[in-house]
Amino acid sequence: MDFANNYSALDRLVHNIAFSSRGAQIGLSALEDKVYARQLDAINPHKPVFVTALPRAGTTLLLEMLERSGQFGVHLYRDMPLLLTPIFWSKVSASFRREDTPRERAHGDGMMVSVESPEAFEETIWVEFWKEQYQARSVKPWHPKFKHAEFERFFNNHIKKILLLRQTNGVTPMRYLSKNNMNIGRIEYICKAFPEAQIVVPFRGPLQHAASLLKQHLGFLKLHHDDAFAKRYMREIGHYDFGQNLKPINFNGWVDNYSTLSPDTLEFWLRYWFEAYRYILDHKQANVALFCFDSFSRKPDSSLRALATYLQLPDIESFVALSGRVTEPKTHNIDTSALPDELMNATQALFERLNAGAINLVSQSGANSFSEQ
Repeated sequence: MDFANNYSALDRLVHNIAFSSRGAQIGLSALEDKVYARQLDAINPHKPVFVTALPRAGTTLLLEMLERSGQFGVHLYRDMPLLLTPIFWSKVSASFRREDTPRERAHGDGMMVSVESPEAFEETIWVEFWKEQYQARSVKPWHPKFKHAEFERFFNNHIKKILLLRQTNGVTPMRYLSKNNMNIGRIEYICKAFPEAQIVVPFRGPLQHAASLLKQHLGFLKLHHDDAFAKRYMREIGHYDFGQNLKPINFNGWVDNYSTLSPDTLEFWLRYWFEAYRYILDHKQANVALFCFDSFSRKPDSSLRALATYLQLPDIESFVALSGRVTEPKTHNIDTSALPDELMNATQALFERLNAGAINLVSQSGANSFSEQ
């Protein structure tokens, strides 16, 4: 989505063809499995890491910092647009791949990206195999008892392909790294499908987080109105976070219960925050780590050390040295007069529970409050 409005006419044509051939790519992927069977069989992935949260919680920054540790294989922008056959596409595109200058992504948040930057693309696989979960107005959470052998086989093979493609100097990383906001609706299923997985869920103070979500939604509404290709690009890679493609995850039926609430209001996004993080706490597994983004922004060294320790990174000090990239997010001026008191109180209480369980907060004294967010 970050390059879509900069694509040439030829780029857009290639992407539109790729978007329209996802079914064929699934079949072609089986051929890819056979052609590269020997290399893929030699890869034994372990302890994958899934970074997931509502958007605007620092997931992209965490993705980039973890990718720099050199321990993980992750999707890159250059894996687009034939995402389901990444090895074949890598071979084909190598002949015409061009140098790319980093540019600010479409969110307007100062994050610079290029074709070599890591990004969230795995949602395309979930969409292809779980179409029934994607409703007209929302996305249904995954039940932990769901079974889908074909999906799990495909996804496991896909992970091996990404690890193979990220081979450096003959060394193949054995840990897969995922950043996918939609995974917050399937944490229990992921824990069952990947028992060794470590799941990191960052969170922010509710009011500032909700205000950031609203700002992004309004911005993408304009982008989608002005650029039909950008709208399709986001939809086809499974980014239903904002704009005209918005499909919130329907935790506990909240989308239906508040069907008259407009996404153009702060209350909508604050309720989404509450329902999402309440669901996470209610369904939290032992291998799910909460990570306070506010504390991370203020004290990046100690937060990165806690994260590196949790993920058992071999070189903790080098990872902590990346703390210079961390800055505190912009603070939004927020008018809370139209927000229901019950929602304000409920989100604050939930925020305190999240803080109490965060791996980068040893203790919580109550210093984090709405007034300080």
